Amino acid sequence: MSIKIRQAQFSDVDGIFSVRTSVTENHLSREEMRRMGITESVVGDMIKNDHCAWVACDNDEIIGFSMILTDKGCLYGLFVLPEYESRGIGRRLTMLAEQELFRHHEIAWLETEENSRAAKFYMQLGWGNKANLDGTFIRLEKQRDS
Repeated sequence: MSIKIRQAQFSDVDGIFSVRTSVTENHLSREEMRRMGITESVVGDMIKNDHCAWVACDNDEIIGFSMILTDKGCLYGLFVLPEYESRGIGRRLTMLAEQELFRHHEIAWLETEENSRAAKFYMQLGWGNKANLDGTFIRLEKQRDS
């Protein structure tokens, strides 16, 4: 597998949005994201101003990404194209996000749907302390290793 992972650059924004809109679980269209305030310019500014995102590339194609909100201690997003799932890419992207989060915080957190594959994935990686948010979504936490 020739998948390379690197820090995201401003020029990766369109590829990040392509991955985000290609997933089947927790799918959002670009229009739905815009209504939530998640626009290409917002994500581009985040990438320019903070060490907050990583992309997985197969040759020059972005096939996955992870993104954090450094100031909040949050793993904000992790998505991999469906045809690249179950190859360890998500695990590698999560590890990079965790490393950066734990440089700034003792505890990191994320929110996901309780009955999703993502929830099971994160729990397998040691995320826990599950708190129900609204009957559909849960908050998971992970503590920095001593």
